Amino acid sequence: MSNRILLVEDDPINVKFIQTVLTKKGGYAVVVSEEVDEILKLAREGDLKAIIMDVSLSRSSYQGQKVDGIFITKLLKQEEATRRIPVLLATAHAMFGDREKYLELTGAEGYISKPIHDPSALIDAVKSVTEV
Repeated sequence: MSNRILLVEDDPINVKFIQTVLTKKGGYAVVVSEEVDEILKLAREGDLKAIIMDVSLSRSSYQGQKVDGIFITKLLKQEEATRRIPVLLATAHAMFGDREKYLELTGAEGYISKPIHDPSALIDAVKSVTEV
């Protein structure tokens, strides 16, 4: 089984931190993209262990429309080839009730609040959706 994680994130500092933690402490291979077509292609290849999806992407677009992580997650969950890949939503907009709302809205398997400061919590969150 692959240990590739797709990180969909537009903040370079978050990318660096998450990538470093998952690679060095988690032993994962991390692929980073915020291009929707590339995300779908990587997901369709079928060797992703999980996807960490930033909810509020600033530069992603799909078929000419600006889209966010919620939209991309819904796309992934609607498609037979990609719906079984666990998605971990990552967001700084963590208000009370958001977690349940976002999980229900998208069909994502997990949720992590940003900023992410605790490497162990990040690894645990990834393991919680990948080791079922």
